[in-house]
Amino acid sequence: MENWTFAYEEFSKNIYDPDTEINIVADFIVTDTTVTTPMLLMDQENNIISFRNIDSTEVESLRDIEQLKRQLSDENTPLKLTFSETDTGTLYYGNSPLLNKLKYYPLALMLIIFLFGAVVFFFYRSSKNAAQNKLWTGMAKETAHQIGTPLSSLVGWTEILKAENVNPEYLVEIEKDITRLQTITERFSKIGSVPTMEKVDVVKETIEAFEYLKARSSKLIDFEIEAPQKVIMADLNPQLYGWTIENLVKNAIDAMKGKGKLKIKIFETDKYVKINIVDSGKGIHKHQFHKIFEPGYTSKKRGWGLGLSLAKRIIEDYHKGRIKVLSSEINKGTTMQIALRNLT
Repeated sequence: MENWTFAYEEFSKNIYDPDTEINIVADFIVTDTTVTTPMLLMDQENNIISFRNIDSTEVESLRDIEQLKRQLSDENTPLKLTFSETDTGTLYYGNSPLLNKLKYYPLALMLIIFLFGAVVFFFYRSSKNAAQNKLWTGMAKETAHQIGTPLSSLVGWTEILKAENVNPEYLVEIEKDITRLQTITERFSKIGSVPTMEKVDVVKETIEAFEYLKARSSKLIDFEIEAPQKVIMADLNPQLYGWTIENLVKNAIDAMKGKGKLKIKIFETDKYVKINIVDSGKGIHKHQFHKIFEPGYTSKKRGWGLGLSLAKRIIEDYHKGRIKVLSSEINKGTTMQIALRNLT
């Protein structure tokens, strides 16, 4: 634009001598080299000499001209022109459309790089999660297979004990545990496959899982269950749902170190049936509310950190419900909540 002002000055000084070599060059520069640049040329009395690449409606009034001058001045510093000793002017010019596009090109490039990086990251994360899920599924099915052999043997020994006239009360308890092992085996065998859902009573299934653990837990724990005296139906896989309740209850017992108060509360809303598991244990920091559901996360010295991860998968992926830490206070206790669709 500085070259343009120089050329325009020379063109103006030699306008009466069009055959001079410098005027021919100046004429070329003035007419052909600023095809797209918005330009406004004003004289010293603030009158428009000429304008280029500017809509004529933008220079219809003095207020529009002043606004246009401010806009162009913000983009580039105006240039002074001298036509003669007494005649001067000012050139206001902006950025061409191409230059404006180039200003945003680095941002567009960074956005493309970011999106590409995000795609790569999510692809890597998905591949890693798929490999982990495949590993856990394989381990679960192998565990179910390994449990099956001694379990079959235990069933045979139970029949022998019956023939030996052993106290029937002992046999009843042994059979309960054998049934329990069969349930656990079936649960492990279902990991990695889509479970069959049934319309069942949530209250009944929750109480059964709760009572089983109550009978086999420390007597120093005060167990309590609050449930409506009615049937509340939901789509469940009873075995996997019972496993989830047991996982949450066992975690609560561990958090209380075998001593405290544990309560299950079942209630319903218009759309959901909700199950709260409340303990008086050590509590969870707020920043860990989501982290505890990640595979491998555990605060215990023993364990693989899969219980809550499996519980989340069972409730949210299979049952299309929600599971979360509803509330928690350090050294006061934690409330976990499951929400399932109410079909009643």
